[in-house]
Amino acid sequence: MRIAILSFGVGWHVRDLMRAATQLGHDAVPIDFRKVQASLPHASTLDGFDAVIVRTMPPGSLEQVVFRMDVLNQLQAKGVRVLNPARALEICVDKYLASARLENAELPTPPTVVCQDAESAFAAFQQLGGDVVVKPLFGSEGRGMVRVDSPDLAWRAFRTLERLQTVLYVQKFIDHPGWDLRVFVLGGKVLAAMRRHAKNGWRTNVAQGGRAEAVSVTVEETRLALATAAAVGTDVAGVDLLPRPEGGYYVLEVNAVPGWRALAPATGVDVAMEIMRFLALAAKRDVSGAATVALSGKPNLIHIEK
Repeated sequence: MRIAILSFGVGWHVRDLMRAATQLGHDAVPIDFRKVQASLPHASTLDGFDAVIVRTMPPGSLEQVVFRMDVLNQLQAKGVRVLNPARALEICVDKYLASARLENAELPTPPTVVCQDAESAFAAFQQLGGDVVVKPLFGSEGRGMVRVDSPDLAWRAFRTLERLQTVLYVQKFIDHPGWDLRVFVLGGKVLAAMRRHAKNGWRTNVAQGGRAEAVSVTVEETRLALATAAAVGTDVAGVDLLPRPEGGYYVLEVNAVPGWRALAPATGVDVAMEIMRFLALAAKRDVSGAATVALSGKPNLIHIEK
């Protein structure tokens, strides 16, 4: 099987996926997402691949990001398995849309206000108790987040962000015990999980210095993680669960391009190998389903599982 790995350079995760693909007898080719082209009649740089893994979404203009999603949607229309699907990527890269999907699925999330001007953001700051985390609408690994617990700092921060014409995502700060859970979901199952301990302060992201510890998830933690992945349409997801002061968890975030550089050594799970196995099986089912439709003119309901 030929697999395209869409990335922004050949980093550790890309190399790990290539290693796993080679061991399973597949050909995995890294492709810079910024270099993808398309032509009409329908053709693109990604033609000839049996499956595509989106490993990184490089920074770009709105037009560039929309074009990249268009290419992925076109591939899916041709029956190529894309991990994760374009729509799931669009949902998860947008914190507001992802949070809305979680709310629609009746999953617990921290109180949040999303607005476009400083006055509204400052009102939200007061409404949420005067202690909030301001997050970029698009972002991951804890980059760009700032905790704001001072009215003076809040006003200055919101005014600055307003001038930059950004959307202000203002979330109530949740006092937690210094750790959260990252649950890695693959194909409707929990593959592995770790507890992430903050190094200093409140950030638990391993990319920000947090420490990883392998854990076995409970029935409730599993339910929350699987329901979260289903709500946003991901086949592979990193679901972050934050302990609530009153007990239970908030679903803090869901990452549609989750990393495993800390998770794999902490848990002993070869995540790249499991991803490749899942992708090969899913692509095989896709081909079988397409063949059945071509022969009968009707979808084969045996192949509807994801």
